[in-house]
Amino acid sequence: MRGPSYVLMSVLLMIGDGLIIKGPSGPLVAPLGSSVVLPCSVDELLSVKDLEVEWKRTDSETLVHLYQDGESRTESQQQDYQDRAHFFTDQIQHGNFSLRLDNLRAEDEGQYKCKVYIQQESGETVVQIKVNAERLRVSGSDHSISASVGEDVTLNCSVDSHIPPGDLEEVTWTKTDENIQVLLYQDNNTHSSNERYRDRVELFPAEIHKGNFSLRLKSIRTDDKGVYMCQVFAGDLSANATVVLERLGE
Repeated sequence: MRGPSYVLMSVLLMIGDGLIIKGPSGPLVAPLGSSVVLPCSVDELLSVKDLEVEWKRTDSETLVHLYQDGESRTESQQQDYQDRAHFFTDQIQHGNFSLRLDNLRAEDEGQYKCKVYIQQESGETVVQIKVNAERLRVSGSDHSISASVGEDVTLNCSVDSHIPPGDLEEVTWTKTDENIQVLLYQDNNTHSSNERYRDRVELFPAEIHKGNFSLRLKSIRTDDKGVYMCQVFAGDLSANATVVLERLGE
């Protein structure tokens, strides 16, 4: 299990009505699934009597966590943060109101406000989380493709990833119903390994940097009818999409 992600940076002081609250001076960047600590503290020791600490999202006023009447009010948390957002309860009396957020999700990205109330005084600080989200999504055509014999046709394949398209390890086009490799893109080069498709298939080189790995199939034949898969490999990730070519007319 991954441990918490700690970010070392200078401290930003936020002055409220008498309280000086310390928070980070910049955004916290952490990967999906990790834990991240959102700093919020004061220098002086505080009595937990009449102390209230409220963590909310600034974009929606969602209550992430609440410390009130000497204890964590987990029942007040918004459901998405239950069992994921925690105070360091033994540190609160020492002025540490930081929040640990576990199992970071893509939707956790955003700004969080820590607001502290003690008797007639209050103060706050804002913490921004940026999620380093690894992703690999491949999309094809929602509908089957029709063409006539002798025509050229484009089979769509679009890649959305945190990895630049030029750094993808491999993209393959396969005719799945016959298990034929139609085209291989690897090391920024294109290879057509099956005699049946040689000189009839190509990518769009000017579009690759946009994540467009669509396949142009030229001079359609009747035996080209079938299911084609675009499969993308990037590190430990892989994803695919299929395109159906049907209703070949004369």
